[in-house]
Amino acid sequence: MPRLPITTAMLLAAGLGTRMRPLTERTPKPLIPVAGRPLIGHALERLRAAGVRKVVMNVHWLAGQLEEWAREQALPPEIVVSDERDELLETGGGIRKALPLLGDDPFYVVNTDSIWLDDDTPALARLTAAWDDARMDALLLLCPLEQAVGHGKGGDFLCVDGGLPRTAPCPIRRATEEEKPAAPVFTGIYVVHPRLFAAAPGAPRFSMNVLFDAAMRTGRLFGLTHDGPWLHVGTPDAIAKAEAAIAAHAQARKGATS
Repeated sequence: MPRLPITTAMLLAAGLGTRMRPLTERTPKPLIPVAGRPLIGHALERLRAAGVRKVVMNVHWLAGQLEEWAREQALPPEIVVSDERDELLETGGGIRKALPLLGDDPFYVVNTDSIWLDDDTPALARLTAAWDDARMDALLLLCPLEQAVGHGKGGDFLCVDGGLPRTAPCPIRRATEEEKPAAPVFTGIYVVHPRLFAAAPGAPRFSMNVLFDAAMRTGRLFGLTHDGPWLHVGTPDAIAKAEAAIAAHAQARKGATS
């Protein structure tokens, strides 16, 4: 059966951005500029290029600024706000609240505190091509540590057999402390099916890690390796590193095609 395109995405934009202070005292973290556009704008550009038609964006801290930004964006995709002003629900709770807006099919999730740079095949297209609805409840994009800029710590996941997910996805497990120096890092970019939320806890606030662990227990959490750089922009100092990486990647791509 041919794979259906993924046309819906969730942008996680409700965080407080405490590690990005003082920049986030008056500006929500997703709107911090990096290389000429806000962090969230890099994600939106890639979602638009992937053919996404609808984006659900959760908001909390300085929500009005994000809503104004959303109104200024060209269509498509349509940007719909999931309001968390009254209570910050963490990643899992925020997505669960937005499920009525996201629909019944698999969708992308993108954390807006990072930027990914594509090589020959865009990461979102690779995730879509690798998605197997019969075998997977979530498919995470992982990045080798040597390609992760601004991460500053060990990796997160390995294939269940201890190997590294390469061009094909594999079922994954969490890396042990001893394995983390060689394990790829989770980028915060993934595909998830709404059915996974049947395993969600009753409390309104919870992390997606709860559901990733549930999918792991049934062998339905998979990983795929990103083939380009991934830039974690978590602190003010990380902005310059990200901008240098973006410039270097653009120059390398230009050289490869000239």
